[in-house]
Amino acid sequence: MNRFYSTTAFAVLLLFISIGVNAQTAQTKLNQVELMKQFIGTWKSDFGEGSAMILEYTPYGNAIVGNAKIVSKETALDNKKYFLGYDEKNDKIIVAILHYNAPIIEITANWFISKDIMNSVPYQYISNPENATMKWKFEFKSPDKFVISSLQNNIYEVVDEWTREKK
Repeated sequence: MNRFYSTTAFAVLLLFISIGVNAQTAQTKLNQVELMKQFIGTWKSDFGEGSAMILEYTPYGNAIVGNAKIVSKETALDNKKYFLGYDEKNDKIIVAILHYNAPIIEITANWFISKDIMNSVPYQYISNPENATMKWKFEFKSPDKFVISSLQNNIYEVVDEWTREKK
């Protein structure tokens, strides 16, 4: 009789483990394109002393195009172009940033880990983001506010706060 209870308990344990494993593997994949659309609109980040960056993201098919300007007391200091598109092969959002005043292109690989949090690394780390020398986290605090944190010394530190000016 004791052996029967042990065998039954073991079988129930295996059943719970298999249900747990199946539940984890059955989790639905996040729709990166739909989540990326949270960025559409006009956003502003104040730097203090009358300086700010204004970023306007507009849809372009299933992608997003952005125009950014850095202003100081209403004088434009710099302009940037943003291109956001989904890379199906890697299940990542690729962001390319072109600077107007410099021959620079920044490219990052980005992916949502929840509906409110997107991770980002330099593109060269797309295959192994855990080895990235720089990492960022975008966190939507509300539909009209997100913060960007950078990882330094294994601690995320807020570097920018963005507020939606209009949709």
